Amino acid sequence: MKIVRLIRHGESAANAGAASQDHTSIPLTDKGVEQARHVALSFVEPPELIVASPFSRAQATAASTTEAFPLVPFKTWPIQEFTYLEPARCDNTTVAQRRSWVDEYWAKANPAYIDGLGAESFVEFMSRAQSFLARVAEHAAQNIVVFSHGQFINAVAWLIAHQPAEIDNQAMTDWREHEIANHVQNCGGYVLTREQGVTSWTVIKAGRRHTEFAYAQAVSPG
Repeated sequence: MKIVRLIRHGESAANAGAASQDHTSIPLTDKGVEQARHVALSFVEPPELIVASPFSRAQATAASTTEAFPLVPFKTWPIQEFTYLEPARCDNTTVAQRRSWVDEYWAKANPAYIDGLGAESFVEFMSRAQSFLARVAEHAAQNIVVFSHGQFINAVAWLIAHQPAEIDNQAMTDWREHEIANHVQNCGGYVLTREQGVTSWTVIKAGRRHTEFAYAQAVSPG
């Protein structure tokens, strides 16, 4: 059986309410570092592959696990958070200060819209999530741990559960509702499993320590 653990980064300075200077290099708080340490301690056996987003908060969260298992290959993949607002106008702003921009973006429900330089469209975001699923499916490693971000993790889970035929405005609205209803805790996430010879994934939501499931019912395609 292939097992893929999708883990959100530990608490970041932005999560704690601080203003962000650069969305790619937001640091972890002391609490976030401690959460990452607990994740590393939760593994009962070494993974075969450790993967992280290029963003520093995911890299820093992965560091505790890579230090615990120094012989396990570590890779950086393009599984970073969804950057749907132009980064330059978000510099030195807090989550609360960006709220009206966020609401305006999602109200448009335009999956092809790009807010500005350095931003990506919803279609591009979902394409990255689809590419990730194809990549882990094809990878030889059977036990993979992935350190990423809440929206990206929810994109992967939603794609498996809903299998949309097209990433249109309705899909965008549906995903946003899913993402709000299924907030991923810092160092929480999902566990993906797939039996040998089966092409579909099963998804189970995991708790913050990643050894305790938040609910036992698996989410299957359909």
